[in-house]
Amino acid sequence: MKADEVASENIMENRIIVSLDVPTEKQALDLVSLLGSDVEWFKIGLELTTSVGACIIRALTERGVNVFLDGKFHDIPNTVMGAARAAVRLGAAMFNVHTSGGLDMMRAAAEASDSEARHLGIKRPLILGVTVLTSIDKRTMNEELRVSGEITNHVVHLATLAHTAGLDGVVASPHEIESIRAALPPDFLIVTPGVRPAWASTNDQRRVTTPAEAIARGASYLVIGRPITKPPDSVGDPLQAVKLILKELASSSRLPGENKK
Repeated sequence: MKADEVASENIMENRIIVSLDVPTEKQALDLVSLLGSDVEWFKIGLELTTSVGACIIRALTERGVNVFLDGKFHDIPNTVMGAARAAVRLGAAMFNVHTSGGLDMMRAAAEASDSEARHLGIKRPLILGVTVLTSIDKRTMNEELRVSGEITNHVVHLATLAHTAGLDGVVASPHEIESIRAALPPDFLIVTPGVRPAWASTNDQRRVTTPAEAIARGASYLVIGRPITKPPDSVGDPLQAVKLILKELASSSRLPGENKK
């Protein structure tokens, strides 16, 4: 591998967030042990936190990795304030709330996190707003959720609300990245699920793209789960899957971290 490709891979290690969608602490820690030298960020979601408790955040941070708590907080502002404070105390480096909870709820999360981090003398976690889930398509949004219009327009609206509320960024599918970039400041984070290498199944995701395409469009971080944790036999184990993705990103024509203008 060329030296410039190695440098690109090293940069991209901090842009991949591996989803630990497993039911036990041992499985999560085993994956971190296997991948921790190649990946700096790991996401824990509803399955793992419900199975073993939020204390798994501390267990992971003790391994020297960054934890994205994918709790998708969505409740009245006071309740979300308490959850945000708890996320700070547990050591999450990033967590999220649903933008559909409204401005007051998102502001409550940001203000509570600021206050708790100052009290503890630590850096405040990054806070993201979840826009429209990648499992939802236009028909579902229009007919089932009774939200009219195009998904992209709705996502940009929700992202703008998140920015107004003081959040650091949003969770949005690859298909909305460029529209968000056009509407909001360049330092606004876009964390992108629905990322699938060409060799991986789309599973239940509907608005997807490849890792290189997502970065080229302006994604800040890529959330990748099953293509890494349960790769096809032709790829091998999770570590080989990570290395394949890093190689794809390193060979991309765009510079890592460069936002599409």
